[in-house]
Amino acid sequence: MRINSLVGLILLAIAAGLALDSFFVVDEREYAVKLQLGEIKRTDYAPGWHFKAPLFQNVRFFDRRILSLDKQPERFLTLEKKNVQVDFFVKWRIVDVGRFYRATGGFESVALERLSDIINRGLRNEFGTRTIQEAVSGERREIVRALEEAAADKVSELGIELVDVRVKRIDLPDTVSDSVYDRMRAERKRVAADLRARGAEVAEGIRAEADREREVILANAYRESEELRGSGDAQATKIYAEAYGKNPEFFNFYRSLELYRRALANSDDVLVLEPDSELFRYFRSASGAD
Repeated sequence: MRINSLVGLILLAIAAGLALDSFFVVDEREYAVKLQLGEIKRTDYAPGWHFKAPLFQNVRFFDRRILSLDKQPERFLTLEKKNVQVDFFVKWRIVDVGRFYRATGGFESVALERLSDIINRGLRNEFGTRTIQEAVSGERREIVRALEEAAADKVSELGIELVDVRVKRIDLPDTVSDSVYDRMRAERKRVAADLRARGAEVAEGIRAEADREREVILANAYRESEELRGSGDAQATKIYAEAYGKNPEFFNFYRSLELYRRALANSDDVLVLEPDSELFRYFRSASGAD
């Protein structure tokens, strides 16, 4: 009795396991491929619950979303046989899961390797027809467009499509970069030296013109000052003459006061004069008479 119960439990567990193995769930972000003994039976599953024959059939799932290929920078030869180092990435997705499975065995790593070979060959061909200047300066978008067109048929054989290909950077190898930078530095130094020479020439001209204008201004100012001084002296002489003509005695007295003021302005000065000197004439009498 116990043996029959144990067998029943075992059969029930096997039946439950087979029942659970008969159903699978497809996520909306996935493709599902039903295989029977390695042969594809169905690939067009919508999201939700689905049935498969247990033991004989199994299901493989593949990502429906956009995937990325981002490798280390690769070196390519340009038209002048110069190396450039190109950093790029590729966005791709599976569009035909059956073809993808047959082409890659269902391994994403195989798809990435073959896709990388296709992109590398395309970039090698595109860079091989362009000079370094053309590749680096402004034809990046043209390179990518030509690459996408050339690779479209090859990647479709893998059941995938290219969503986007971008060249992130195009660098020169270190030896070429150093040479280019040296030439750029030399050119910039030459331009800087030329600009400095032109600036020095202009500055010298400006200084010469300023010095000339300074001399002209000083000469004109000196001439005008001499004219004003002469005019002032003439007017002063005229005033003195008119004053002397009106009252000679007062004029002599006033001039004597001016002489005293100038002669005795400094207290440290010492004058040694005779008492009857002409200088003291107005000290002896108000009229200046002896």
